[in-house]
Amino acid sequence: MPAQIVPLTNQPNQGLVVALAIDAGTTTLQLDISYSEIAQYWLMAISDRNGNLLVDSIPMLTGYYPAANLLCQFVYLGIGSAYILNASGVAMDYPNSTNLGTDFLLLWDDTPGYVSLAAAA
Repeated sequence: MPAQIVPLTNQPNQGLVVALAIDAGTTTLQLDISYSEIAQYWLMAISDRNGNLLVDSIPMLTGYYPAANLLCQFVYLGIGSAYILNASGVAMDYPNSTNLGTDFLLLWDDTPGYVSLAAAA
């Protein structure tokens, strides 16, 4: 399935429910995004459709493969992979309090190592 851009803004505390096409199915997740004034970067918490916390306080930083996948250590959850992309080429390593959702985007994709039956045939 193609990767999807998750619509974010630069509001300091935002929560959204997203239905994501992951691993040949649809997964609904609650994303809670907040900006840490002390650390000066964004954090993401992920809950399932019932509100059960799956992962908390993931720093939303850019990086190079394979470190770029914010969810690489949580592959066992089967909730895909997530990347912060510098979409505008600004000379920054991660979004600040004003440019999340504009200069930096959240891209969601399949779980690493997932192979669909259709692709394997």
